[in-house]
Amino acid sequence: MEIRLGIRDERTIGIQINRFGKEDILKIKSIPGRKWVPDEGIWTIPYTIAKVEQLLNACFGDEVKVDQRLVEDSPFIQEWLDKQVQAVAAAKRSSYLWNEEMEHRFRDALTVRGYSGKTIRAYSAHVKRFCAYHRERESQTGESCVQQYALSLLKRAYSHAYVNQAISALKFYSKHVLNLKETASYIRPKKENKLPNVLSLDEVMIILKAVDNLKHQAILYLTYSSGLRVSEVVRLRIEDCDHARQVLRVRQGKGRKDRITLLSDSAYQLVRKYVDQEKPEPWLFPGQTPGRHLTERSVQKVFEKALSASGVMKQVGIHALRHSFATHLLENGIDLRYIQELLGHQSSRTTERYTHVSVKDIRRIQSPLDRM
Repeated sequence: MEIRLGIRDERTIGIQINRFGKEDILKIKSIPGRKWVPDEGIWTIPYTIAKVEQLLNACFGDEVKVDQRLVEDSPFIQEWLDKQVQAVAAAKRSSYLWNEEMEHRFRDALTVRGYSGKTIRAYSAHVKRFCAYHRERESQTGESCVQQYALSLLKRAYSHAYVNQAISALKFYSKHVLNLKETASYIRPKKENKLPNVLSLDEVMIILKAVDNLKHQAILYLTYSSGLRVSEVVRLRIEDCDHARQVLRVRQGKGRKDRITLLSDSAYQLVRKYVDQEKPEPWLFPGQTPGRHLTERSVQKVFEKALSASGVMKQVGIHALRHSFATHLLENGIDLRYIQELLGHQSSRTTERYTHVSVKDIRRIQSPLDRM
């Protein structure tokens, strides 16, 4: 609740309330002699020291702003305001705790709001690191410490996206676990506009052919030919491959969305050969633990090994196959709207990034040096 106090006349004090709920109104109604003045949109209480103290104590912890004339007329109010500031700061300094119970509450709060497992793990790690940082700086309040923490991450060359995620995690923790009221907005670093890493068609084929293991071949072929995220390819099931319709069903991809994408005939023949040989179930690419699919890190290692064996010198990860899929479709004249659907992008602006790395039109431009 936010309240403003001011002298209304010689006998009464005016109280204006912003951002209030039913419990906040009860605080005002607990003061004997209070009155609601509908024409002015304010509450009033008798102008006595006892009534003012009673009101201030009822509103301890809320945001209270007092007219300067009232402070000068009643010096005890300034003492109360100073105590309020010190108490709030002390509460914020001691509230950033991280233990097994707090982690359990934090994960439950994220889970009930539908956050993915990956986000829950990332947010939990951010809060754990911040709480360790905060314990060494007990003199700082929550907001200032968060800002200093963000600055320290930037100085250590963490990406702007990483810092923004850390701030989002801490804001969620403060609001939904610690129940702290926001009194300031955190300053976030600007989003970085980075171009995706893209491989040429020849480079993609060289990497794919550098793999000997049939299972690994099927993984990389599907990842590229269907434009999959690594989290999506490991969760595929055999029934997701619809060869008759030449489509691949992606279940609960990023943002918990299902979608349909391309199923290459070449990739399907490879997958069919792998399935006939290995007979995997229930996952198309099972891991070492029975009933579990292959881990994302295992697939990343498969790509890293293939990249090393191929001799391609670009420093890229497996996600470059997805970027390359989109860029190659664009260079072949496929409309951006279709590419957006195949990739499962919620915003067309995300898909438009590939127009900046496509070389279809750039190749038509001759360098001045080549004309000499």
